[in-house]
Amino acid sequence: MRQLVRQWLKLRRRAKAMEQPDVVVVGYLGQFDVHLARRLFPKATIVLDYMVSMGGTVRDRGVGGRAVAAVLDVIDAAALRAADVVVVDTPEHIDTLGAAAAKAVVVPVGAPDAWFTHREPAVAPPAVPPVVPAPLRVVFFGLYTPLQGAPTVGAAMARLAGTASFTMIGDGQDRAATEAAAGPDVDLEWIDWLDEEALPGVVAAHDVCLGIFGTTAKAGRVIPNKVFQGMAAGCAVVTSDTECQRRMLGDAVDYVEPGNGAALARALETLAQDCELLGRRRTAAALAAAQSFTPAAVVEPLLSLLEARLCTSP
Repeated sequence: MRQLVRQWLKLRRRAKAMEQPDVVVVGYLGQFDVHLARRLFPKATIVLDYMVSMGGTVRDRGVGGRAVAAVLDVIDAAALRAADVVVVDTPEHIDTLGAAAAKAVVVPVGAPDAWFTHREPAVAPPAVPPVVPAPLRVVFFGLYTPLQGAPTVGAAMARLAGTASFTMIGDGQDRAATEAAAGPDVDLEWIDWLDEEALPGVVAAHDVCLGIFGTTAKAGRVIPNKVFQGMAAGCAVVTSDTECQRRMLGDAVDYVEPGNGAALARALETLAQDCELLGRRRTAAALAAAQSFTPAAVVEPLLSLLEARLCTSP
């Protein structure tokens, strides 16, 4: 808390010395900072990045209990009231905002530029598939929260010994359950942590990037960053079959039933056995990312809304 107060005082001093902006963007987990922005820049349009609800997060992870979730709901609601524009990542998230839904705009997470520069040179299918395909290279990365459904990945891995190799990056709540589900016979590597500069290159060295497979309510409302990043890196992507992912990603990725390890294993086995199909899936994902999920592309809805607001302001 002391560190937060020090940073707020520093921001307050800087705000007094600067020209008042037209727009102030309050970034990720800005549920407290949005109130400071509202006070320091009363004439500006305040944009809140509301990709993550604090109350929704503790419910999804099953931590803290009802009392903590209720308090965080109050904090979330106050932050939404303080903002002029609320940024969410899917239309399904708008439905959770209540009265604030009227000032929401959908901005897909997309992928940073670094992910596009790490794509392998040849993502097109080979002209003649090899007679004996090499083991499929599959990567998963994340915090192992219930939303991500990592134990489902473990269950799929147990069915694919000898068919695919796996790289599992990250640590968290469901890591132990994932290891137990995978069993001892899988060709896999566990990596506890990679910094953001190294991660794109590691992911791009794989054939398939896995999305999410959780069965929680939140898992049905989100498209995780790893899906966009895997597409940008030139991987084929397999993720859960949810309405919001199908709506935004279309035919660029493959879908399986949430929580179904057997279905995930079948999808990966199909890609492992058909090199031409794998090449087409990788190409489709890369093209969709380049066309629709670059930083410049995803921010267009927000820019259009802000331009309209500024043009109509007195």
